[in-house]
Amino acid sequence: MTCRSLTIYPLIALLIGGCAVGPDFKTPESPELSRYSSELPADAQPTAEAPRLVSGPVIPEQWWQMFSSKELSQLVEQGLSNSPTLAAAKARLESVQETLNADTAWILFPRVDAALNSSRQKISGAAFGNAGNPRIFTVHNAGVDVSYTIDAFGGGQRYLELGESNVAYEAFQLEASRQTLIANIVTAAIAEASLREQISATESMIADETSLLALSEQQYEIGVLAKVELLAQRTALAQTRTLLPALQKALAQMRHQLARLTGTLPGDNTLPTIEMDGLALPAELPLTLPSTLTQRRPDVRAAEELLHQANAQVGIATANLYPKLALSASYATEATKFADLFNAGSVIWGLGAGLTQPIFRAGELRARKRAALADFDQAAALYRQSVLAAFTDVADVMLAIEMDGRQLALQTQAEAMAVETLDIVREQHKQGAISYLMLLDAQRRYQQARIDLVKARTALFNDSAALMFALGGGWQHGNEVAETMEKQL
Repeated sequence: MTCRSLTIYPLIALLIGGCAVGPDFKTPESPELSRYSSELPADAQPTAEAPRLVSGPVIPEQWWQMFSSKELSQLVEQGLSNSPTLAAAKARLESVQETLNADTAWILFPRVDAALNSSRQKISGAAFGNAGNPRIFTVHNAGVDVSYTIDAFGGGQRYLELGESNVAYEAFQLEASRQTLIANIVTAAIAEASLREQISATESMIADETSLLALSEQQYEIGVLAKVELLAQRTALAQTRTLLPALQKALAQMRHQLARLTGTLPGDNTLPTIEMDGLALPAELPLTLPSTLTQRRPDVRAAEELLHQANAQVGIATANLYPKLALSASYATEATKFADLFNAGSVIWGLGAGLTQPIFRAGELRARKRAALADFDQAAALYRQSVLAAFTDVADVMLAIEMDGRQLALQTQAEAMAVETLDIVREQHKQGAISYLMLLDAQRRYQQARIDLVKARTALFNDSAALMFALGGGWQHGNEVAETMEKQL
């Protein structure tokens, strides 16, 4: 081999250093659908009680403000500021970002190390044919070592691609945690408001039954009311009272849950109180196009990055089948006296190049490549599963909102009829036309209709929030994570 050949081959290796073996990652195409569900009529019109679903490209970043509650917004902002879950996710993202920075420096740039050493040695002289004259001396050494591995077949590039995808994955995981936290706070606040309203209705029911029972006790004393009717009223009141402790327990536990979600202790009494009257259903809810859902859901984007990582692993396994070229150089001085350490005569240097080519590994490297390909197939299947789950979530919530609207309309009618019936029964009772039991029954029906109406409104509130969550929230607009991802992807 000529000296010219010795010069050309390293240059060729340097020129092909920008190439990377293995498949390049391609973002999966989004499903081309015109509607989320075939179970809903294309011309379905919601009832007056339910929000209208309006096609639009944008989900508000602070979508919880659509419920027009300052207390709810305060809870969400407090949760976003204090949540340990978000703090842990942010720390994890910072960790993988710094790991990528370290790997980038290791792979793309040469490594330069400086060293200064001194050693005291004694030799016998036998190695030099003078066994009877041992020598003791000091050696000082100062030098610089440079080493660099040429990424001829792109194994290092694929490794950095893996790191970049890991950063993107953690960023999407952070956003998924953020959207989950927001949805949990909103639904917990709605549940608190619902429980307060149910407790109020139950307490009104107990007050009405207690008042009627007091009158019945007087009627019984003067012999106007039969004992069986009096016992029936006592039993009814006792049964109604049993409903209150369970509701109060649920409310206290919901307050504890809100405290945990907002990063405060259960004993902290500074959380705002959520009332049902302080919440308002939005007149319209934005509904993004099905073709954009996979890009809006952070969990689907995270699954896509897992697929990207599996693809990069295939490239790394492929690059391991090819040679590796390493270069090294050193420049140092060596002397027995420190004063002579930097003299021209004490200079030593060295250049080196190494080429490593796997020859026999008993099938290890190709087996690892086949394993990487199988991992890619697994990641692809999991990605498809996440896409199916995302579309199912949206379809289910859309159907729930329509049915909730119908249920709320029917429950509103039932509550109105219960009020009308109660007014008539009260008038008839004043005139002595009906018994106390009939009045009590009318009051119980009204209060139960009121509770059922609260539950119907709660379901519509919850499913409205669930739709915003299922569509991915508005993190793509003005969010810090979104801006970071735009720079990296």
